[in-house]
Amino acid sequence: MPSLRSWFGGGAPAPSSVKDASSRPSTPVVPAATTIHTRHENPDILDAMGAAGLIMNDDIEGAETRLRMRDGASSFHQLGLGLSTFMRSVLGFEKDIMTEATTRLAETETRAWDDMKKAQKEADKTRNGAADAGKIYPPGSEYALVYAEAQLMSAVVGVMHESLTEAVKGFYKLRKAYVSLDGIVAAEDRYLNSIKTGSAVPKAIHPKRPSLLSEKMPGSFDDSEFADITTTGVRQTDEEDEEDFVNVAKDLSGRQTPVATASRPSDPEKATIATLDERLGDLSITAQTDGAAIETRQLTSQQHLDKFGADRTLFTSSTDVFVHSGANMCFGILLVMISMVPPAFSRLLSIIGFQGDRDRGIRMLWQSTKYANINGAMSGLVLLQYYNAYLGGADILPGDEDVKEFTKKSGTGADGVEVVGFPKEECYALLAEMRKRYPNSRLWKIEEARMLANDKKLDEAIAVLSTNQDSKMRQIHALNNFELSMYSIYVMDWPAMHDNFMRCVELNNWSHALYYYNAGCAQVEMYRDAFHRAAAAAEASSPDGNNVDESVKAMAKHKMLAEQYFRKAPTVAGKRRMMARQLPFEVFVCRKVQKWEERAKALGVDLTDAIAVSPAMEMAYLWGGSLRMAPAHLEKARGYLAWERCTVGSPEKLSKIMDEKDEVAVRALTESSLLRELGRGTEALALVEPLVAMDKSAFKGGARDDYCQPAAHYEIAAVSWMEVCDPAAWPETDKEAFRKQKTDECFQALERVSKWESFVLDARFGMRVQAGINTVKWLKAKKNWT
Repeated sequence: MPSLRSWFGGGAPAPSSVKDASSRPSTPVVPAATTIHTRHENPDILDAMGAAGLIMNDDIEGAETRLRMRDGASSFHQLGLGLSTFMRSVLGFEKDIMTEATTRLAETETRAWDDMKKAQKEADKTRNGAADAGKIYPPGSEYALVYAEAQLMSAVVGVMHESLTEAVKGFYKLRKAYVSLDGIVAAEDRYLNSIKTGSAVPKAIHPKRPSLLSEKMPGSFDDSEFADITTTGVRQTDEEDEEDFVNVAKDLSGRQTPVATASRPSDPEKATIATLDERLGDLSITAQTDGAAIETRQLTSQQHLDKFGADRTLFTSSTDVFVHSGANMCFGILLVMISMVPPAFSRLLSIIGFQGDRDRGIRMLWQSTKYANINGAMSGLVLLQYYNAYLGGADILPGDEDVKEFTKKSGTGADGVEVVGFPKEECYALLAEMRKRYPNSRLWKIEEARMLANDKKLDEAIAVLSTNQDSKMRQIHALNNFELSMYSIYVMDWPAMHDNFMRCVELNNWSHALYYYNAGCAQVEMYRDAFHRAAAAAEASSPDGNNVDESVKAMAKHKMLAEQYFRKAPTVAGKRRMMARQLPFEVFVCRKVQKWEERAKALGVDLTDAIAVSPAMEMAYLWGGSLRMAPAHLEKARGYLAWERCTVGSPEKLSKIMDEKDEVAVRALTESSLLRELGRGTEALALVEPLVAMDKSAFKGGARDDYCQPAAHYEIAAVSWMEVCDPAAWPETDKEAFRKQKTDECFQALERVSKWESFVLDARFGMRVQAGINTVKWLKAKKNWT
């Protein structure tokens, strides 16, 4: 899937030596009796949501302290505690925190179920002699929502878990959450429709025995079916889990590592917060860092949000606001999550039993952001992750002219957005509103940096991240540093790349293999720079002996460190698993190092000298770095792909490397993406077309790069889409026929990738492919192209 954890800010955990930010306070727990309040105003909701809101303001300790002061007071307080642990688990991916989250959320489910049943019984007792307590939702809906939220969070944690059993149980919980939420949303829809038509609210909204949770979907199964898989305190081994579910998991390649990026500015002091806010103002936002109101030029950020969905003034009581914002948040996340499942995970859809609806899900999330509570904040975070990380890493998105045309025709701009595109103005308005609501949170600064990077303003993005390293939540600090590390690749700042990735090793345990590998990649580039400096000085007519000596010393240092990191990476791989499988990028790293070791032995050279195509530039390609690079960065990156930078020695040895089909393919793919972003589609296409005609066996077996051929088809699709969206490429006559032809070519290439046999990075490419397929289908539907 599109990195479920990355939608909530997929960072990584700090080592156990760091004090846990959520360690229980010494304040004694104050018990409180359970009460079922009237459905209009519920002080428990107000208190619990107010406390939970501190989580989004970088004060998770304060939130947990306040929530524990009323531990047991209500399902809502338990939900808040579950949410705090959930946030730390998805931001940090720490196994002990995940276990704690699972336990807390299970307790919340049980409590919410009991409270819901009590509320329904109380409603039944008073139904004959009194009016219903509320007019929008069935009795007990607030507790049904708590139940569904707990299930949804538990499902995400389960899918992140190392155990395949827990992952499959997580997908099952998605089904149960769907049924719960569907009942709530259906009741709300009936109410809203009655408002539109002016008719009375149907009595069906308050059935005598509301079945918000009791109905089963066709082919569903019960929790008891997992009884023989896990028992209290005992769990099968990963190998047993994998054997039990081999038919479900055989097509999976595992879980992606966090989507992110990073680097540090040459002069971060100049990029002050005031300067950044002023530049945000150029995009219709003027943000003030003192927590004052943040406004757009024509509309306030809240007015921007109010363009979407139902009028928020219809929901005024604490209960109705909680249910409305929460149901839209949860159901929206569910629909979007399932719609984004890449082809490699398609078999798991049979477990869930329902399809996603991205358009509806995105609109529901926008609706939830209208409310200044934890539900609105979570919706805002998911939306920004969707746009900045998911769509920000996609090459095939609607052209600006098409979005304008169809938004105008459909009137979407009046009450929403075309969700396949990137609504920049609305996203900046959303970001401004969240910064206004939560001025101390560092999460929103990370999203600001991502938006700047997507605008190809990497230096400004780096400046934001460099001044955002003082979060009280260590998981956010780790995430911020990972972003910084990746951006350093894109700007080709090799010392910063090395330092930042080594800091990742200190800050978290997500994937030390990837961190050491990337640090080694930075050392390779510094080694090559020193190598060529020394060669140039030695060849000069009057060489400077001091310069030669310094370059030789630098060469030795960087070469030694590169080899040290590359040999270290495989030894720390495999410690983190997703659904009982090793992380794809760790498999990739191990195969790369193996490939270089075999080549070094065959050619009789050192490991570092056996490396050919820049591994740093290959990493930038795999993480979509070219999409964030400005033209100057793109041209600079092409220089790092020159064969002449290799240090293998004789031309004969370099020629042997250049005979390796997958090595040539890696270089072609990387340069193709750079040329595409420079607008040179014809040249990009010429590089990758020969790759699809090669024998598949050239990319199979051993340590070969098996992603090259499917990636080549993807590059062809991306170039075809360039021609669909670029008016300069359209012929003077039969413009629509040309665009339709290129759209069909793009779709055919994407389908070839989606149906490709399993390869190491299939989930990573699957995200881009799915985004592209959605985009092409959108345009064909709008154009009525069959």
